[in-house]
Amino acid sequence: MNSYSYVNLIFCYLMYIKKEMTYIMKKTYKIDVDCANCANKMEEAAKKTAGVKDATVNFMLLKMIVEFEDGADPKAVMQDVLDNCKKVEDDCEIFL
Repeated sequence: MNSYSYVNLIFCYLMYIKKEMTYIMKKTYKIDVDCANCANKMEEAAKKTAGVKDATVNFMLLKMIVEFEDGADPKAVMQDVLDNCKKVEDDCEIFL
């Protein structure tokens, strides 16, 4: 093996380690909402909140799955998500 091959091998190994160390901060929350349209409003409000990478609301299961941005504080972000959801649907609830 020449020196280029060793460098390439080390680079690939380091990229593998970095990939293994990277994880997605995703949490599931129980919610209370009256209708599917309201659940859609909650989902859109959650997605627009700073610190949220993605959000999905399942009306049938009454659950919200939130994926957080890197470095975000989930507790603080979820309080903002709740506040934003209350703005669009005042009788909704997220059980934090």
